Amino acid sequence: MILPVAVLLGLALRSAACAGDHLHARDAHVHEHLNKREYPQVPITPPYRPLVWGDFNVIHTTDTHGWLLGHQKLSFPEPDYSGDLGDFASFVTHMKNIAIEKDVDLLLVDSGDLHDGTGLSDGYPPGGVDAHESNKFLERLPYDVMTIGNHELYIYADTYDMYTNFVPHLGGRYLSSNVNITVFNSDGEPESVPVGNRFTKFTTRKGRRITSLGVLYDFTGNDVNTTVQSVADMVNEQWFAEAIAEEPDVFVLIGHMPVSFDNWPTVFDAVRAVHPLTPILIFGGHSHIRDCQQYDSRSMALESGRYMETIGWMSADLEAAMGNANNISFTRRYLDQNRVTYEYHTQMSNQTFDTAYGRSITDGLQELAVSFDLSYLYGTSPQDYTINQNPYPSNGSLLSLFIADAIPYALSINNTRDSIPAIFITNSGSQRFNVFQGPFTKNDQLTASPFTDSFLYISNVSFSIANQVLPALNNAGADEKRKRDEIEKELWNRGVVDTRYKAWLEEMDRRAGIGRREATAGNLTLGYVTADSCPGAGDDTLHLALPYYSVPDFIGSNPPNVADDTPIDLVFVDFIEAQLLGILNGLQNAQNYTTADVSLYSPTLANAALGLYAQGVWN
Repeated sequence: MILPVAVLLGLALRSAACAGDHLHARDAHVHEHLNKREYPQVPITPPYRPLVWGDFNVIHTTDTHGWLLGHQKLSFPEPDYSGDLGDFASFVTHMKNIAIEKDVDLLLVDSGDLHDGTGLSDGYPPGGVDAHESNKFLERLPYDVMTIGNHELYIYADTYDMYTNFVPHLGGRYLSSNVNITVFNSDGEPESVPVGNRFTKFTTRKGRRITSLGVLYDFTGNDVNTTVQSVADMVNEQWFAEAIAEEPDVFVLIGHMPVSFDNWPTVFDAVRAVHPLTPILIFGGHSHIRDCQQYDSRSMALESGRYMETIGWMSADLEAAMGNANNISFTRRYLDQNRVTYEYHTQMSNQTFDTAYGRSITDGLQELAVSFDLSYLYGTSPQDYTINQNPYPSNGSLLSLFIADAIPYALSINNTRDSIPAIFITNSGSQRFNVFQGPFTKNDQLTASPFTDSFLYISNVSFSIANQVLPALNNAGADEKRKRDEIEKELWNRGVVDTRYKAWLEEMDRRAGIGRREATAGNLTLGYVTADSCPGAGDDTLHLALPYYSVPDFIGSNPPNVADDTPIDLVFVDFIEAQLLGILNGLQNAQNYTTADVSLYSPTLANAALGLYAQGVWN
């Protein structure tokens, strides 16, 4: 486990969009050639106002995590994000043409995390490398700058693949200001070198001089033979001073680092100390949220979500700010990643939007999905199961389905201990993404439940004691809570973003409120409702906020119906072994349990459980 760890459709549709009518993702006759994937034929809400263009504009992606065919399920909010990388490529092409017509600059930037997320990145055959094939499609987009994310660094083979195969395609524009890889040099000696470039300088179509850095937050979960320097140390390096010494027309700083509650101010202040008035545009990532900050009146910092759900937009009027200390006029927008959004902002129709270039990317991604057998069907899910949109425990909770149904079923297969009563315990972070009604495929399994955890057990634990372990894990005392806070900080350092992303969702739900949610529902579909620290409304499309229910840190199966003194198997996920032993020994003093009392319960790993359950129960 890495944790412990998708317009105006002519003038006629302009009025429909303004009236809040819904448009469809793609007309049926347009997607006939895409016979391996059909776009959701459900109404999608269009944006409610055009983008504001400045003389300097940027399209931003981050944390795409292999979601290059977009979100293909029919339950909202998934259709909001049903565009694919080919649609996005066509969108960028049209936007570049609009920029030329307007005679303004338009850049395309990405803030990292291309690996680990769907079957396109993770479903490679034995001997392959994560995202090696899917990244070939990202190479085809005209990115001006990209930077490295922590998910490029968990496995050295992934980092080396980026270094040798992906980075060269960016022509010096793939940035890793504080990240190195150790490789053999021409003399056969190991040498630590930047994965990409530390910085880059280039000139835009309109002649603006750009200086860019690509920064990773203080990540500690990287593999051996990779190095991440702290942000505080990076800004004191000689190369950094030399890189920022010459004043550009604008600094475009990208990084896999949240724009709130992290170290962007460290980088910003170091640049501001040398250039007090130079415009600074920052594009962050990592925490998977929509967010915006302005560190001063001549800067803006944008973070654009996750999983190809959000496309970020920033515009600035730089010419009006030349030769003075006036505030710069910025705008930012969070675009739902779908064809309706793209067609609205490019004033294209379903008949005119697609480019041959974009279609070729879509076709290629679908061919990759076929070669990885991602549509292999385990079974058909009878309903949606969500991580946080339904209470836990409940019939709609994915966590309930996983620990109360799927794990006991999957681990019982060919298991001689199946007849012995048991309690199963795992962490609530065991599931990465929701499961939706309809086909449950190899891709769905890789997306929802990717972690290769083993399950261990302790035998002959009396039921009365074993049944207290889960509550004790979730109701730790003050000392345990302090330890948990320390663990949380360590997990953040090692790349786990769940806590911050879920806190953002929880606050979104709290702001909506039950009464207000009902009052504002109307024809709105579920989606993100963003409140950030920048002026005006950021969301491009109006939505009803997603409901949010908090979940405990640990989850357990339904206890067996046995007497208190019945000896049972206490079964738990491997990486909580030490914590569980401590709890178990605190609940009783008849035996001091140690690792010697722990055995492997089943060779079946956690990532296989939903597929096995679907095969057995959903057919």
